[in-house]
Amino acid sequence: MKTKNLKKKKASAQNNTQKGKKRFSVEKDPFFHEDNDLKRRKRFGDDEDIESSDDSEGIYGSDDDGVDRNEEKDEEEVEETAAEKRKRVAEAFLHSVRESKRKEEEERESGDEYDREDREAMRDSLVADMLQQEQMEESGRVRRTIASRIQKPTEGFRLLVKHRQSVTAVTLSEDDLKGFSSSKDGTIVSWDVDSGKTEKYAWPTDEALKSHGAKDPQGRATKHSKHVLALAVSSDGRYLASGGLDRHVHLWDARTRQHIKAFPGHKGPVSCLTFRQGSSELFSGSFDRSIKIWNVEDRAYVNTLFGHQSEVLTIDSLRKERVLTVGRDRTMHLWKVPEESQLIFRAPATSLECCCFINNDEFLSGSDDGSIEHWNAIRKKPVHIVKNAHASLQSVGIEQSNGTLSNGHMENGTVNPQCRSSSALSWVSALTVCRNSDLAASGAGNGSVRLWTIESESKGIRPLFELPVAGFINSLIFSKSGKFLVAGVGQEPRLGRWGRIADVRSGVLVHPLKHS
Repeated sequence: MKTKNLKKKKASAQNNTQKGKKRFSVEKDPFFHEDNDLKRRKRFGDDEDIESSDDSEGIYGSDDDGVDRNEEKDEEEVEETAAEKRKRVAEAFLHSVRESKRKEEEERESGDEYDREDREAMRDSLVADMLQQEQMEESGRVRRTIASRIQKPTEGFRLLVKHRQSVTAVTLSEDDLKGFSSSKDGTIVSWDVDSGKTEKYAWPTDEALKSHGAKDPQGRATKHSKHVLALAVSSDGRYLASGGLDRHVHLWDARTRQHIKAFPGHKGPVSCLTFRQGSSELFSGSFDRSIKIWNVEDRAYVNTLFGHQSEVLTIDSLRKERVLTVGRDRTMHLWKVPEESQLIFRAPATSLECCCFINNDEFLSGSDDGSIEHWNAIRKKPVHIVKNAHASLQSVGIEQSNGTLSNGHMENGTVNPQCRSSSALSWVSALTVCRNSDLAASGAGNGSVRLWTIESESKGIRPLFELPVAGFINSLIFSKSGKFLVAGVGQEPRLGRWGRIADVRSGVLVHPLKHS
């Protein structure tokens, strides 16, 4: 019996062994069949490389080597794509310019005496000269001649956007397609230049403002004031900055109209703002006599500039790291930001109200006695002064446009003859220069906007035309092309209530400028 049982155990053990061999046999496993290997290759694609499991370096090789190779490959692809895109855009632009020059030559000289190669060389030279001219104009080294081509206006200002209270600031996007305006009631509006279609910015709650960085109201104020005094839009069109009585600089997303950040730090109302062209650098001026620098991309404070002995009223900047400011201390300061230095220009006898750059070394200022001063950075006194710039038309030799209706009535109100002769309303409240050109404009409270020609070589400014408009001119800005002028008008001055014209409709007005 024992022998039989042992035989049965041996037989069962052999059977189990055979079953185990059959289960784990490499030869009989379908995974290792050649047909199945072909199926796997088809599944992964013929182009893919499947590494062998025997290659230990392929599986357990250096992680750093693999990551570096992938990252380098991705970076090369990105760089190549960006370079190809830049090359394609540049080639398309050059092709369009060459085509336009070729058509001009064909129309002008059908029987050209030059052969084809000479014509192509001449065309390329013209293209290079044109590109160089555009670059020099953009950098401010060459002044565009626009004023002499402005035709006598035959129509007046058109009311584009209505505001309930006095407009305090207007500004335009870099492409001149979109505008922004603000008023004393805290309204901030973006609008289409052509259609006038508006979109209103909604102020966040006090809790949201605190979460965005705003501090508690100071002084007697119990809540954040929405009274806006200044606006500025970045060159890339992404950011809109606003400032006012709540002593904060507010940053908005210009595309979604959402509030992004509130910058505290000023101890007085924020009266003026400007972005440095082509950068994310923002400058703010305040009644606390300081100018602060912010980086909107990093949402960070950068520096503070001190020098004014009274409230800062107006600020301006170009592409270079220079800032121009005017204060109630009768001084204008040209700040050289990298060197942390400043040049101080003192008004002859009156208080300065506004200022703007002509180029990096020349600028204009407007005074409360109605004078406009033309300055040069090399000198410490004005090179030219126009007194009573907004007095009677004959006294300054300005030709009036045909923009008024009967009895001095215009689209936004009526010009009171007493306002025109009132010295209290003739101070220069707004100045602007068409970028890199010889065209300037000024505004006052006596119902007039005036165009000026800027003479070359710092020889001064010459009157051009008057554009009648009712109300206080609180803000002015030209389109980059000089094809139109935008004015922010109100019943009251921007920074106070020492005057009021009751029958004026506050809003944003646009005046077309035709070129010959």
